Amino acid sequence: MTQLLQALINGVMTGTLIAVPAIGFSAIFAVLRYPNFAIAAYATIGAFAAWWANAQMGLPVMAALVVAFVVTGAVGVVAEETALKRLRNNGALIVAIASIALNLVLENIVRFIFGNDMRGYDLPIARDLRFGELRIGPQQLQSLLLAVLIMAAMFAFLRYTRFGKAMRAVADNPDLARLKGIDPARIAIVTIFLGAGLTGMGGVLIGLDTSIDPLTGYRVLLSVFAASVLGGLGSIPGAVLGALMLGVAEELALLAVPATYRTAVGFVAILLMLTFRPRGILGERAA
Repeated sequence: MTQLLQALINGVMTGTLIAVPAIGFSAIFAVLRYPNFAIAAYATIGAFAAWWANAQMGLPVMAALVVAFVVTGAVGVVAEETALKRLRNNGALIVAIASIALNLVLENIVRFIFGNDMRGYDLPIARDLRFGELRIGPQQLQSLLLAVLIMAAMFAFLRYTRFGKAMRAVADNPDLARLKGIDPARIAIVTIFLGAGLTGMGGVLIGLDTSIDPLTGYRVLLSVFAASVLGGLGSIPGAVLGALMLGVAEELALLAVPATYRTAVGFVAILLMLTFRPRGILGERAA
């Protein structure tokens, strides 16, 4: 029973961390209608930008998160405008393939600048919190709270701000939004900035939990994509729900199979969902 409870706690922690980049991925898909696999590189760039701000400049984690958001959002906009935008008219598949190539380019730029060594943030060492036989790392708890704050801010932005409502309108029907005076091109740029920025902050949270290297984003790409498919591509609430379900499923799977098979859970989740409910749990573009 203790192992099961510990797996559930770890699963919720893992799912919450995956949810942040999954929201970024879903936001981009909802507005631009293509899966942007360059989010893996965005997560890595965010992780390294925050590492530079924290370990090299001495900024606290919250300030480093803001740096990661701004830097990754700017990189996302530049990459979109220079590499992906001109391909949109050729269909979602072409842009998706181009985003894979873009991902490789950006990852290797990070490798060229920072090298291949693993790096860690400048954080105080603290003992795990114990609740009977259950353990929770203080850093896990801090990352969980930061992830919840980021998600709450994103939901408030979408629900209560004029720009957030415009993003939802373009996601639902870009032609009707245009008739209402909303500029879809402008909304697309803001969405790319927000989506890439959120993904960058997700990379930071993942790095806070372990360490970072040029493949930090690549290692969670499948989990982020699987979470988005589970919840429903384009649905931001669905991305959060899918991430939590996937995180718990991955941790529970470790009770039965070796850790090397953990990645297979994401593949199985994608196959099952596409077979029995292709639109995901909350359906397409339910944000």
